[in-house]
Amino acid sequence: MKQPELLYEGKAKQLFRTEDDDVVLMHYKDTATAFNNIKKATIAGKGVLNNKISAIIFGCLNEAGVPTHYIRRLNDRDQLCRRVEIIPLEIIVRNIVAGSLAKRLGLEEGFKPSNTIYDICYKSDALGDPLINDHHAVALGVVTYDELKQIYSMTARINEVLKSLFDRINITLVDFKIEFGRTSDGRIVLADEISPDTCRLWDKTTKERLDRDRFRRDMGRVREAYEVILDRLEALKK
Repeated sequence: MKQPELLYEGKAKQLFRTEDDDVVLMHYKDTATAFNNIKKATIAGKGVLNNKISAIIFGCLNEAGVPTHYIRRLNDRDQLCRRVEIIPLEIIVRNIVAGSLAKRLGLEEGFKPSNTIYDICYKSDALGDPLINDHHAVALGVVTYDELKQIYSMTARINEVLKSLFDRINITLVDFKIEFGRTSDGRIVLADEISPDTCRLWDKTTKERLDRDRFRRDMGRVREAYEVILDRLEALKK
């Protein structure tokens, strides 16, 4: 059997060509990274967990009318997605102060602001994914102001859907980062993945961290934390 053509390889995923030029196969790896790839490890089964978790979440977003690249999950590690040109921006949504924001502003982790905070990072490994603002993004030529307005509107809707979803499984959605891409016909859609790799997820009762912070901060039991998220999401479907 002919090996499919590799289109792109990132830290945690690979993209392969399919027979349809507008569809790619996304393969989830077991690689764990932190601090702009300075800290790396392999966590057995993490790719399987993230593939299943992201598939459930993107399925919910599709049902809620959010345009995404997700089509369907194929197996434990692979899913089919619409091929997009990724917009080189990370949109970070912060419902509760944690991580780098707490250090940057001198606030305690767990502080809940009266507003939702949106940050943008320019996706550039060479520059360390710097924090930028709307005007920088437009000056870089990666988006227009109208496209940013659309992205923020979609992001607010995504936040609503995700907070409701995680509330149902007794999880606080602390923050998360997402990416967008353009389809071949120019539509902007949500892309990449949504998983414990890209979100901070705290148990509402115990305050236990069930996300990548367990790897970042050497807390241990990373895979077990991801398993908790998957088990709870799957229980919603029963």
